[in-house]
Amino acid sequence: MRAIVKQVGAIVDHAMFMLSKRSAMKKYWLVKREPEAYSWSDLVSDGLTSWTGVRNFQARNNLRAMQKGDAVLFYHSVSEKAVVGIAEVACEAYRDPTAKEGDWSAVDLKPVKAFKKAVTLERIKSEPKLREIALLRNSRLSVQPLGKAEFEMICRL
Repeated sequence: MRAIVKQVGAIVDHAMFMLSKRSAMKKYWLVKREPEAYSWSDLVSDGLTSWTGVRNFQARNNLRAMQKGDAVLFYHSVSEKAVVGIAEVACEAYRDPTAKEGDWSAVDLKPVKAFKKAVTLERIKSEPKLREIALLRNSRLSVQPLGKAEFEMICRL
């Protein structure tokens, strides 16, 4: 009986380890904002911001999937159409304080690193390995998941 309890304990320990490892895996994202509304420079100046105002269900669900420490590409939409820096999720999803009604979420982001040279949408479009990212397939989505390889490739462009 003691041996069985020991084996079960080992199995539970291993399962807990695997769950913690999976939940601790870093994810990669891209967020879009018009620089006239809130720019990379604003984020750097503020040092931290609440990413509020998202009113699309798919984007909201992406916000809710973000975990503290996840890497986020910051994209200036509309007028510039370029990735300009890397941010990090500083606080996981919470109720969006700007929402007057509905079930909307926000996260906190902090700046990590500005790109020396912005990565334009045209440059991203020119890379065959990036043709399937949400930025090109669903351009109106303001919070988008990226794979690690896609994130790293954009950072290298």
